[in-house]
Amino acid sequence: MATVNIYLTFNGNCREAFDFYKSVFGGEYPYIGTFGEMPPADGQEVKEEDRDKIMHVTLPISQETILMGSDAGCDHAPNLIMGNNFSISVNAESREEADRLFNGLSADGKITMPMEETFWGAYFGMFADQFGINWMVNYDDPSKMQQHP
Repeated sequence: MATVNIYLTFNGNCREAFDFYKSVFGGEYPYIGTFGEMPPADGQEVKEEDRDKIMHVTLPISQETILMGSDAGCDHAPNLIMGNNFSISVNAESREEADRLFNGLSADGKITMPMEETFWGAYFGMFADQFGINWMVNYDDPSKMQQHP
């Protein structure tokens, strides 16, 4: 069965927000990475002003719940609207389940990133469903995973 968590998007203050959440909930970050640490996409380097922005961070809240987040970086920053800056993140147990959930939930919606292999080793995609809710679908293939949640 898939797990569901909330994914928050910030306008440059993700690290500050997550440090605050960590001060309240406790715990440690299993992963925190910046846009500057990721490999170039399509041969394009990350803009200097985006290099220190958070590309992904995870903070376990309980055994069942992980709070995740990032800064809106690069070309996505102008589209960020505070108040609609979250996604529902579904972590599937298999590639087949990921495809089934992605295809079902994205029907009549707007796909922003089709399901594809990522540089961190996951099979991942994003979309807004037909009701305007943002979703992320992820499958962490154990045979391909790097140090990433």
